[in-house]
Amino acid sequence: MANRHTIVLMQPSQNRATRTFMDFDSISQSMDGICGLYERKLKEINPTILNITYDIADLYNFIDGFTDLSALVYDHSIHAFLPYDRQWIKQRMFQHLKRLALR
Repeated sequence: MANRHTIVLMQPSQNRATRTFMDFDSISQSMDGICGLYERKLKEINPTILNITYDIADLYNFIDGFTDLSALVYDHSIHAFLPYDRQWIKQRMFQHLKRLALR
């Protein structure tokens, strides 16, 4: 379950030319990748703040701000990618961050 190749498909704006993807070796890495996108955006907006903090609601707002966001996760049992929507990404993000907080 840990090593499930994950492709995050995204379209940040209404412009179809903004469609892109990120490729990861696991679901966990894909969640880190989405967090990294948000953190880079926060740093762009607030270049003078050294320690930027945010909560899950802020991250959810960022995720909801995409025109389209979904994930394709490889399922070894059927040798195919399964599609997941924005809501699934938000649920997995919550689980992922909760696990990181417990470390």
